[in-house]
Amino acid sequence: MNVKALLLCLLPLSASAQGFAGLGGDADGFSIPQPDPQFSFPADHGAHPDYRIEWWYVTANLTGPDGTPYGLQWTLFRSALAPQTQEGWDDPQLWMGHAAVTTPDAHYVAERLARGGIGQAGVTATPFSAWIDDWLFDGIDSGTLRATGADFAYDMQLTAQGPLVAQGIDGYSVKSASGQASYYYSQPFYEVAGTLTLPDGPVAVTGTAWLDREWSSQPLADNQTGWDWFSLNFDDGARMMGFRLRQTDGENYTSATWIAPDGTPTPYADGALTATPLEESQVGPRTVPTTWRVELPAQGVDVTVAAVNTQAWMDTSVPYWEGPVTIDGTRSGVGYLEMTGYE
Repeated sequence: MNVKALLLCLLPLSASAQGFAGLGGDADGFSIPQPDPQFSFPADHGAHPDYRIEWWYVTANLTGPDGTPYGLQWTLFRSALAPQTQEGWDDPQLWMGHAAVTTPDAHYVAERLARGGIGQAGVTATPFSAWIDDWLFDGIDSGTLRATGADFAYDMQLTAQGPLVAQGIDGYSVKSASGQASYYYSQPFYEVAGTLTLPDGPVAVTGTAWLDREWSSQPLADNQTGWDWFSLNFDDGARMMGFRLRQTDGENYTSATWIAPDGTPTPYADGALTATPLEESQVGPRTVPTTWRVELPAQGVDVTVAAVNTQAWMDTSVPYWEGPVTIDGTRSGVGYLEMTGYE
């Protein structure tokens, strides 16, 4: 799921205090995801300008030579003022990039904004390349992941060790009881190696990464205020994606996908996943849950998910929390947690 829809901050919408107003609004002439999608690759790795919202979203759990854990994020968001493209500054496609590095003691963040049609940002499907300024992600199967900020930089090589995974029902991911949905697939099987450049110098790292690809035009219902999203990478080779969408009536809408070590997905509809906050942290002026109990009884999952750094706040145009986590309980491992709507 992820904070992908945050790119709507680029649109002339009147945002609520949480920054999510408009996500449940009219699709305004844009295409709407329909059940039984038929993905076509490599074309669907590229942009879908007839949909309002889209993202290419990579998170990575990394380890340095001394065993220190690190987290890495690289995201390119596309948002459209109209369902079309054209050359020059009048192009209605808008782009935003987020990059971050998380250590146990620090969280470094950078943001880039761009207008479509002038070459500053974009995505090509063949050969695959996603970029904004000098930030680059250029390989679905294998390639480079690169970004720079005021206090950090990274240059990684990613190699997929498993297949692409359709989220939801064959890639149709339902987000609410009233039927809002997106097209959604992932590559959760990357191996990663490269260099983080931090204020104290370069660090050679290795680890795993997860790509999420999603596009939609109306991703939330009008009674939903934010989400808590988990990508969990278990030590036995299985993976799990799960999210809960918080509603104004105090209820939650949930979804999960169990991913076997060979990449076979098993989707779970609303109610199968339970995510319960266990501990909260003061993050600036806000209180954010940073330790969770996550349960998927159908797969014997009952785990505690804890932030590596509770202060992993993305102080960007629309702020949110995102950072690496550890997993303990019926299974162990590492993963990523994203939480929106806590501003």
